[in-house]
Amino acid sequence: MSRKHSCLLITLMMLAGSVAFADPLLKEGWDAKQTGDKVMAGMIKVSAPQVKGAHDADLALVGDRAYVVEHDNDIKPGHGAGNAQYCVLTVINLKSMQVERVIPMAKSAEAFANVKLPSGACFVPRVIRLDEHTLRCYFACEDQSGRRQSQTWYRDFDLRAQAFSPDIHRVKLKTADGVFDMEPRYFHADAAKQGFKEPAKAFGLYLLDSFKQIDGRTLLAINNFPGAQNALATLNEARDTIEVIGHYNEPAKARLTESSVNRLPDGTWMAICRSESGNRNYRFVTSADGKTWTRGEERPFVSKGSNSKPTFDKFNGIYYLGWQEASKIVDGHGAGRYIFNLDVSRDGKTWERKYRFESNDSFQYPTFRQHDGSIWFTVTQGKGGSTDRIMFGKLE
Repeated sequence: MSRKHSCLLITLMMLAGSVAFADPLLKEGWDAKQTGDKVMAGMIKVSAPQVKGAHDADLALVGDRAYVVEHDNDIKPGHGAGNAQYCVLTVINLKSMQVERVIPMAKSAEAFANVKLPSGACFVPRVIRLDEHTLRCYFACEDQSGRRQSQTWYRDFDLRAQAFSPDIHRVKLKTADGVFDMEPRYFHADAAKQGFKEPAKAFGLYLLDSFKQIDGRTLLAINNFPGAQNALATLNEARDTIEVIGHYNEPAKARLTESSVNRLPDGTWMAICRSESGNRNYRFVTSADGKTWTRGEERPFVSKGSNSKPTFDKFNGIYYLGWQEASKIVDGHGAGRYIFNLDVSRDGKTWERKYRFESNDSFQYPTFRQHDGSIWFTVTQGKGGSTDRIMFGKLE
């Protein structure tokens, strides 16, 4: 074979490899909105009849049941009801798609077997499978006026008895300075040592991102919302201590918050962050080691983003990036939390629109989990862009 022909063959092989890698994930003519409509048509309401406001649920799936945790109030739509906000766990039968039970988890000033909670909002619950017979549920109890430090707690749920333990326990926070109760001041002090200059906030510290299993570790993003403070963290094997790996808060003027994080095929960490200033489009930060992060910047595959919580998951080798769009929908609703896009990618760089959720009510703060070959989710909805209920459904 001549040198000319050899070079041509090599070029063709390289092009073929590029085309193979760039093969679309979705078939030609894929209709993301129609697909999203079908998913929404199959959703069921999770929140109990008396609930007036609900927000930001998480879920764990075991066997033929889903266990959804949410914070509710019985006073008004939204999540600004202060100490009236409480946390519950709802049991859903996956076969019948019906709610079986709603079980109280924690409320303001509740007396448990070992400790009494102070008065405060019970807020942003999260859940993880602890062992074969136990779920561990987390929540923050906070005075939202900032008069005292908030605390993150956990309470265990027995899957056999379908009941909570009578005790609750303080979650710990591990930083470079040691192990402390999970209070905002210790999170802020660790960031300040890394050059963070924004003022400390006494409440607003949450286990924000869904738990992810990567290289045998349980990882998540933690966040102080009013403090615009974020970090990649790991949850220890005992499931009682959150360890900070690295902070990402720049540029501070963008007020980055409520991030979701994952690792790309080349080993790079990437987080998509909500932004509370400027055009409020999402910013992306990256890190080679999870400790030192780049400044947040916009990416061309996310535009017209709104200030709402994003998602960044990986299922069956495919990345799923979820983000709120600020565009108006066809019927004339304002640019609120009515549109949520879910894009897919093999490499985290080239994205395709798989789902577009456009709801006459809001569609916000979803959480996606894989179980027995399917992807399930919870999402917050409400009239007028507000939040009055949690919905549950199957994505695919």
